[in-house]
Amino acid sequence: MDMEKIKKTLFIVLALAFFAVPPLLPAVRDYAPGAAVFCGIIFSVIWGNPFSKITGKLSSHLLGASIVLMGFGMDLEKVLKAGAAGFVYTLLGIVMGLGLGYLLGRMFKVDKNCSWLVSVGTSICGGSAIAAAAPALKAKASDIALASAVVFTLNAIALFLFPFLGRLLGFSETQFGYFAALAIHDTSSVVGASLQFGEIALETGTTVKLARALWIVPVTLFIACCVADKAEDGKRSFKLKVPWFIPGFIIAAALVTYLPDLLGKVPAAADAVAISGKWLKALSKYLMIFTLFMIGANLSRSKLRELGVRPLLHGVVLWFILSTVWCLAIYFKLVNAA
Repeated sequence: MDMEKIKKTLFIVLALAFFAVPPLLPAVRDYAPGAAVFCGIIFSVIWGNPFSKITGKLSSHLLGASIVLMGFGMDLEKVLKAGAAGFVYTLLGIVMGLGLGYLLGRMFKVDKNCSWLVSVGTSICGGSAIAAAAPALKAKASDIALASAVVFTLNAIALFLFPFLGRLLGFSETQFGYFAALAIHDTSSVVGASLQFGEIALETGTTVKLARALWIVPVTLFIACCVADKAEDGKRSFKLKVPWFIPGFIIAAALVTYLPDLLGKVPAAADAVAISGKWLKALSKYLMIFTLFMIGANLSRSKLRELGVRPLLHGVVLWFILSTVWCLAIYFKLVNAA
């Protein structure tokens, strides 16, 4: 067997292990999300990702599927209540993120498009927001790659740092869910960090983060109308792009919330729906851990080399300020995360 086949075999075995081992060994379950990302990064940086052409898109789809499956174990009314409670906080975070991002971009003399992509990715939901804003800005591939590398690197750091910080500060699971949802860029990292903190943290973090992700639409519209350079004909274009897993999550939660009542005259069917929902939610956690390994493996040596000093400083300073603000606000109970 040649070296490439050994590498591919080892990669597959490791990925499957992160899916199969946590449900079998409860003792390692809490450490599995962080370990999955860490192992993925180490594997990719040392040996290279042998499936780099497919893991990027595949991990995005698997993450979406995980979030939808999680919806099958959640009460829609509680989801909407949590999303409404986090509305003001997400709005404040996005306004702060875009405003500070603009100022820091000017201060560090970062290219305009790259600066806006880093700011949008930090303020809303990482790679999804960058992908949505890039067409409106008519950003170059190099700008997209650079912004994505900055945001993804900081996401990987957050996966390890935030659970430790939350425990150090004595956050409750609900408080940590808000902290992760408001201060971490990408949905995958919010899920991964919250998953390490507990079930309630996972539900709170995911719900508030999805509400934050919905701001992709108005922010992209704002960029298209007010920020992007005009086309040769003097017009600005706008392309709407909403992550598919958001409506999927809501539909899944609606089914398990209201279908048992509709099937009330058939108790066996109603019970089957409830049991299936719990099973699918449990499955979603292990699928997330599996996905986190592939997400870590997407941070390659080439992406690390793409990190320019100025865009990196822009992203780090912006993230540090926003994270500190939310951390202090939650610690001093200025955010109602009861």
